[in-house]
Amino acid sequence: MNSNSADVRSTGQDDLANRRTEERVPARFEVHFNDTQEAAKALRAYSLNVSAGGLCLRTRRAYDVGSPVRMDMVVEGQAFQLQGVIAWVRDESEAIGVRFTDISEKDRSRLQSVIDSLKR
Repeated sequence: MNSNSADVRSTGQDDLANRRTEERVPARFEVHFNDTQEAAKALRAYSLNVSAGGLCLRTRRAYDVGSPVRMDMVVEGQAFQLQGVIAWVRDESEAIGVRFTDISEKDRSRLQSVIDSLKR
């Protein structure tokens, strides 16, 4: 993995937080990746935080910034099948940021409802 960010030159955590349009809340749940190139491997990671626009994951697998990903996750009993792109990578913490892409308004609304319940 390499420490990069998809859209900014500075990769400080404060810069990333300032660029977010959605509030992230701490949450830990399992995320399964649907990687057709490595279908034999069980690709999974654990979330550190989530928003309606993306999430931060802890994973030991190397990902490149800009790579598309498809994932399944269950948050507070709600199942989601989402697509995203790797927005940033942090080698030292084995963490990646995923920005959701092509998320339907229905799924965004459901996800925001789940996130609101996590804040309570």
